[in-house]
Amino acid sequence: MTTLLVIAKEPLPGRVKTRLTPPFTAEEAAALAEASLVDTLHVVLATPARRRVLVLAGAPGPWLPPGFDVVPQCDGGLDERLAAAFAGCDGPALLIGMDTPQVTPELLTVDFADCDAYFGPAEDGGFWALGLADPDPALLRGVPMSTPTTGAVQRARLTAAGLRVHDLPSLRDVDTAHDAELVAAEAPAGRFAGELARLHTAVVR
Repeated sequence: MTTLLVIAKEPLPGRVKTRLTPPFTAEEAAALAEASLVDTLHVVLATPARRRVLVLAGAPGPWLPPGFDVVPQCDGGLDERLAAAFAGCDGPALLIGMDTPQVTPELLTVDFADCDAYFGPAEDGGFWALGLADPDPALLRGVPMSTPTTGAVQRARLTAAGLRVHDLPSLRDVDTAHDAELVAAEAPAGRFAGELARLHTAVVR
């Protein structure tokens, strides 16, 4: 079975979802980040897996459900941190971030029988998921992160290595307030949507 990896930051004000401020305060942005992370972790718990790992920058809090191994993120750029996450796996692994609370167990249930990699493009040009049958950190090191071409460069790296790539549906990351509205509409029953609605209600009052 597959190891499921979630790479995330501790949801602290001023350290997460800074592009949500404004219109949200740093505390409100952190609350949305926590809700997004919790939704993501519970979807991972509902997905069959050999092992579930939270690759965390910061410390775990009461938002962390049981069932996860927690490992610290290494130093360096995002490419190095993603590479190190895969380096800790000894079999097939699928990695996602904390920014797509609309993800479902169906999307995360992967089978490497007919492919070597899974790639989930993000609408901002990055990627929300990366799965490797043989987790090779070299496939990620040196890929420029947080650019409009990150996803294209990463996918090209996979195909250049001769890997058979299965593409997952494109998803929207929560980066801006506009993203938050659209993502909440995709998963209206989730904690993220509930937290966003609560913040809107608080503003109206």
